[in-house]
Parts: sequence; C-alpha cells; structure tokens
Amino acid sequence: MARLGSERLQGHVTPDRLLAYLLIAPTIAVLLALTIYPLIYSIKVSFQSNSGTATLQNFTRLLTDQFFLSALSHTFVYAAIALTVEFLLGLGLALLLDSQIRARNVWRTLLLVPMMLPPVVVGVVWRLMLNSNFGAVNGTLKSFGVNTDALTWTASPKLAMASVIIADVWQWTPFMFLILLAGLQAIPREPYEAALTDGSSAWQTFQHVTLPLLKPAILIALLLRTMDLLRVFDHIFILTEGGPGLATETLGLYIYRTAFRFSNFGYAAAMSFVLLIITNIISAGYIRLLQTRET
Repeated sequence: MARLGSERLQGHVTPDRLLAYLLIAPTIAVLLALTIYPLIYSIKVSFQSNSGTATLQNFTRLLTDQFFLSALSHTFVYAAIALTVEFLLGLGLALLLDSQIRARNVWRTLLLVPMMLPPVVVGVVWRLMLNSNFGAVNGTLKSFGVNTDALTWTASPKLAMASVIIADVWQWTPFMFLILLAGLQAIPREPYEAALTDGSSAWQTFQHVTLPLLKPAILIALLLRTMDLLRVFDHIFILTEGGPGLATETLGLYIYRTAFRFSNFGYAAAMSFVLLIITNIISAGYIRLLQTRET
C-alpha cells in the first residue's frame, strides 16, 4: 500500500508495473477484439434499420412474426423434452454405476464416448442411422417384424422433432450422468448409515437422503444443459436443416437463416438478444434455487 501511494504521489509508473501492463496487454486486446467489440457492434446493429437509421422496429417485429414465435415454441418443446429425458436417464445411470456392480469403470468410460464426439459428427451418424431405406434403426425394427413403411424419421413432420431429440439425448445424457455421479460420490456415508439404522426402505432413503443432498449437483446439471439446449444448432442443422417445412426449426436455426440467407443482420441480432435474455432469466432462476439451498 505504501508503495502504491508512493507511486501515485510521484506521478510515474515503476518498471515492474509497466512490465505487468505489457504482459496483460495482448490478453486485453484479444478480449476487446473477439468479445467486447462484436457485442457492442451487434447491439448497435439490432437497433438499426436496413437503411442504417436508429429504430426499435427489429424488436417490435418480434411480437407479430409468426416464424419467430413458431421457432421459439419449437425451442422450448425441444429443450423441455430433451432435458427431462436426459435428466431421468442420467440419474438412473448415475445411481446404477454408483453401486458395486461388475466392471463399473468400463461402463463409465463407455458411457462418456458420445459426449466426446463433435455435434456435427453426431448429426451425420444419426442421419445415417435414421435413414428410412438403409438405416440401422429401421433395419433393426424390421428384424423384429415391425412395419417400417411409415417410419421416415427425419422426413416426417410428426417424427422429425423426435429424431433430433433422440440424437441430443444420445450425446448429452452422459454429461448429465457425469455430474450426477460426481454429486452422488460427494455425499457422506453417515446419513445412509443413520437411515439404515432407522429401518428406512430404499425408496425412503432415496427420497429423504439422496435427493436432498444431490440437489446442488442436479441444479448445476440442469442449468448447464438448459443453456446449451436453448441455443441448439449443430446436429439439427445436419439432420433436418429445420425441416420438413418448419417442423424442427428452433430459434438458433431461424437466427442463422435470417442473418446468412436473408442478410437481415439487424433482425437476427435482435432475436439473439431476446434468446440471451430468456437464457439469463432461466439461469437466474436455477442460481436462485441453488443459493436458497446453500443458505
């Protein structure tokens, strides 16, 4: 403190402090170029019309744009179903592999493989598997005597959403499993010993011991997956490109189409900020629940 006061009084920067400024300067420059400037520019563009004049038109248009409202509803449906299925499967797998079963380390390793693949690769793999003519899914169903003539997975408006959700669940359930397994292993043994002494059943022990103590891990897993699901793009683009029609067009795909096919960057930026606000509101809800649990 005395040194800093001395520097201020003397009105000059010491060589050590100058060296520190020089060392962090590249990091600050990269941060400004890749994060701050694009953010400020996108805010500016979202409040501009095509002619460059300042306007709120891009945001007011959202209220009457049926394509935007449809894409938003698809995003919520996709996120809600995928999140629910991934959580239930991830919790079940975490409980199973937290117990003393044979070769559980091998199973844990194998379960993590889908999560390590790029989403584009997952999209290509599932596009081949769901192919109605030579895909593995219809081929397996045929071997059990199932009529697969109507199962045109990614080409059917009724099955396309289920197809992209299945691909997401396959890839990201291991992520949910990993966080919940870590949460289970962090729970101390004493509450389980007390529940056993009291004669609690397995369900009562899960309901009154495991679930409450696992709540922080559950909220963190749900928070991270919700943020990711709301901005989904990659594997839906590969599998269906938002089709057939607009059956699987989520907000991420609609923003992409508006910006890079119709060159309406201002409207695309406005939709991006609305999606950002929705994501922040949902994330704040999770964090509030987590803080309530900690207090």
